[in-house]
Amino acid sequence: MKTLELKYGCNPNQKPASIYMKDGSELPLKVLSGRPGYINFLDALNSWQLVKELKEATGLPSAASFKHVSPAGAAVGYPLSETERKMYFVKDSAEPSLIASAYIRARGTDRLSSYGDFAALSDICDETVAEYLRAEVSDGIIAPGYTEKALEILKAKKNGKYNVIEIDPDYVPALQECKDVFGITFEQGHNNFRIDEELLTNIVTANKDLPKEAKIDMIVSLITLKYTQSNSVCYVKNGQAIGVGAGQQSRIHCTRLAGQKADNWWLRQSPKVMNLPFKKDVRRADRDNAIDVYISDEYDDVLRDGEWQKVFTERPEVFTREERQAWIAKQTGLTVGSDAFFPFGDNVERARKSGASYIVEPGGSIRDDNVIETADRYNIVMCFTGMRLFHH
Repeated sequence: MKTLELKYGCNPNQKPASIYMKDGSELPLKVLSGRPGYINFLDALNSWQLVKELKEATGLPSAASFKHVSPAGAAVGYPLSETERKMYFVKDSAEPSLIASAYIRARGTDRLSSYGDFAALSDICDETVAEYLRAEVSDGIIAPGYTEKALEILKAKKNGKYNVIEIDPDYVPALQECKDVFGITFEQGHNNFRIDEELLTNIVTANKDLPKEAKIDMIVSLITLKYTQSNSVCYVKNGQAIGVGAGQQSRIHCTRLAGQKADNWWLRQSPKVMNLPFKKDVRRADRDNAIDVYISDEYDDVLRDGEWQKVFTERPEVFTREERQAWIAKQTGLTVGSDAFFPFGDNVERARKSGASYIVEPGGSIRDDNVIETADRYNIVMCFTGMRLFHH
């Protein structure tokens, strides 16, 4: 197929809409189910690039959960811990494959933001991925292939309207890319910058102890940032992006936003949250919303009389601000990446509050000395890559 007509563009009034190859060649993808829209394809193609590069850089199955052209989460395929199985709603009887684990972790980064996401897989989608997606609210998936059983499950989702896209894993885009804005065509070279361990040799801090696990986390953060709307900052732990701050005008606001998401991810693992007495019939989305409110300063919205009875079998104790801060203080070993340099040490200060032990950023600020000094104060390992990763 050379041209694929879409329902409409970004909004219903933007018609007609389509995707096609400028050189008249065949599209490197197939729609196996559903009718993806303009934004669906933006999410699909950006997320596919992310997971493809992440798999190439780490050798591990990789997945992403995209919303509005930025990742809500991304992860490599490490086996799930018992805590992860519980917090991500994995059935006791399920034995997820590594590619399924990658997606489950990617979606688990920020489950509120992943509601209605577009999923991307570096590897063939198997039955365990499809079974997990069956119970989640999602708009679609892109992968290099599907097993027969997985495709059967996905085609039945949303009464046959779930979007399933198969992409040619060998497709290589043209060296130059174009887009129109207000009738004016922009052209630039495709961002083929390679991110791997060789990029992580310029350690600028006194502490130069950078273990293999932290290098993988740095690669996860940088490749995630490469496909996140700028400005952006990404917190990573154990191969999983646990906090993404996207599209902020101020660098410190990116760091704070991503840090808050990382804090929330960690708070969800606290005993008070893991043991919340949910009713058995509460849907996943309602459970996620209740947890999000419970761990915030607006906890009364879910704990007051008339509200807690809707989701809990009994009224939980308040998770006080002091208790939350004490739990967050236990978090360590995080990696923080930034798509452009940190202009001030306040970004390091904020990252440290969420447990950052490693930071990777381009460097190049006139205040690099202040940033490095702040990192040294907390014995943080910092790498300068020399390469900005803006994405718009």
